[in-house]
Amino acid sequence: MRKIVYVDMDNVLVDFKTGISRLTPEELKLFEDRYDEVPNIFSKMDPIENAIVSYEKLCSLYDTYILSTSPWENATALHDKLNWVKKYLGNVAYKRLILSHHKNLNRGDYLIDDREKNGAREFQGELILFGSDLFPHWNSVMEYLAPNN
Repeated sequence: MRKIVYVDMDNVLVDFKTGISRLTPEELKLFEDRYDEVPNIFSKMDPIENAIVSYEKLCSLYDTYILSTSPWENATALHDKLNWVKKYLGNVAYKRLILSHHKNLNRGDYLIDDREKNGAREFQGELILFGSDLFPHWNSVMEYLAPNN
């Protein structure tokens, strides 16, 4: 049985800053300090460098899922996140998207996340803190999870 890996979206697979950079001046002002509530912001984001190829490689080695949170106050986020996964990951992520505010309820071996919120800190497997000193980018994550590949 293959080990289970969960991968967060925002600031792990998806470059949140690219969505913010595409907002209008009016949206920036209206949603200041709560950009995750901007309608359709998740459809405006690009992948993080090496995220797509790394996710695809993880899929060949592990039972891999996307485990993300959808902002409660943004009704378009669920739809936008699903469409982002379809656009950038396609069939490799088919029916492998889980949206939850309680990541600790999922069983698995690894969770790659950039924050310890929404249950990530309480996750029963190993939390790989993306963007940390130990795992600053996808290359470091892949060296750890796929050292001989």
